Amino acid sequence: MFYVYFMSNSGHSVIYTGSTVNLPDRVFAHKNGAFPDAFTLKYNCFVLVWYEEHISLAEARKREYQIKRWRRDWKERLINEMNPQWKDLSESW
Repeated sequence: MFYVYFMSNSGHSVIYTGSTVNLPDRVFAHKNGAFPDAFTLKYNCFVLVWYEEHISLAEARKREYQIKRWRRDWKERLINEMNPQWKDLSESW
């Protein structure tokens, strides 16, 4: 599977959109500063608040780029549908 996901900071003021082939490993990397120049580290986006699965990398990337052009309120709607409390979804793994 391939994934598109949102990471946020603890105050929910920032939403990062990414895609990956291995969601648990990517979230672990974000949380542990594996990308020192990364947006997620700079803005403390360590909370996985939303994700969706795709069957191909091309489909996931297409969706990622589509979502990156969205307004914030549209992204918030997606998060609220899946995770109204904005809890860290990676804590349930």
